[in-house]
Amino acid sequence: MALQGASNALDAAAQRSGQTNADGDVRNLYLKLYAGEVMTAFQTKNIMMNYCRVRSIKKGKSAQFIMTGKYRAAEYHTPGNEIMPDVVAKNAERVVSVDDLLIAAQFIPNIDEAMQHFDIRSVYTQESGYALAKAADQNILRMAVKAALTTNKERASKMIQDYDSWDEEDFTANVAFAANFANSKKAAYFMEGLIEAKRVLESAGAPLEDLVCVMATDQYYSLFKTVSNSEAVSALTMFNRDVGGGGSIKDIDLPTIAGIPVVRTPHLGTLGASAWTGSLWTTADPAISTGQAPLANTAGSGRAAHYNLPAAYTAATASGSNTGAVGGLDGTSAVNLEDESLKVRALVMHKDAVATVKLMDLSVESEYQIERQGTLIVSRYAMGHNVLRPAMAVALTAPAA
Repeated sequence: MALQGASNALDAAAQRSGQTNADGDVRNLYLKLYAGEVMTAFQTKNIMMNYCRVRSIKKGKSAQFIMTGKYRAAEYHTPGNEIMPDVVAKNAERVVSVDDLLIAAQFIPNIDEAMQHFDIRSVYTQESGYALAKAADQNILRMAVKAALTTNKERASKMIQDYDSWDEEDFTANVAFAANFANSKKAAYFMEGLIEAKRVLESAGAPLEDLVCVMATDQYYSLFKTVSNSEAVSALTMFNRDVGGGGSIKDIDLPTIAGIPVVRTPHLGTLGASAWTGSLWTTADPAISTGQAPLANTAGSGRAAHYNLPAAYTAATASGSNTGAVGGLDGTSAVNLEDESLKVRALVMHKDAVATVKLMDLSVESEYQIERQGTLIVSRYAMGHNVLRPAMAVALTAPAA
């Protein structure tokens, strides 16, 4: 008499940790005449959650962030005149909705655990946590790039969820730090670009104490390659302690530039010998987010296209005018946000540029399934992201080739 049914769609794909490269003999890696160890893939860590505005909710599908307008009218008082304020500040809201539940799971058979001479369950749990952290990093980075590319109201209406046009919204322009691909690798050009980005943000009234420079990993390491970049070591002024520099060329350490902390991420893109390749979106029009997307409204949150870039369009002449800091109008020119996104090498941003709403924070659950004779481990979270204040992010851009 058969004790288990025929193979069907409900069967779990077993994680056979005894296989080499997930192939062949399911007992190949188990104890032999020599000691062995489990080799895990190189992990990328989550960094972006510390650099956005985070709010946790217990119920509901979204959170509201109130955008308060400017109230800066001042005048000299004439003795005897009644003081009657006649200036009304304009307020608005920004809504951040929660994506669908994001999960990472493994199934570990009893028989494999019994034969293991190494702890594999904690390794798989860690792997799941890293998978979710990577997804969060990429989504926050997509919102940060969108914030930087939102340089006027027309762009805002296309890239910010539930955008409510606001007369007192501020916008900032981005900084092209190099005119050609060769110069984009050089430290001196990048440093001047970052200084200009800080000037742009300070002119827009951004708080300077929480600024951070989020730089692509490849871009970061290229700054140290003076030989391949045909750049004199003397050009690395950010390291020159005689003029207040810091860090170390020897240790490949650059903690700050222009007083702004520098952090690295491998998710912005990769820098090759002759071209830069972005990794947050595909090269389709509209640009589609790489990796998993939230579900359509027939099955979940309805945010399937939330992290994508809008399709190319022709800008309207007057659209985008604003009363705040000048970001830049597009006139009647063609706007291709995908092309612009592929030039972004780094972001100088304040944590108010992007908002994150958490409904369920990262957690791990495990359950022994007697009918499958193994343990199911599931890591999960439910959160969402949106652009909060587009003026608080400035992109450092350069030609992709």
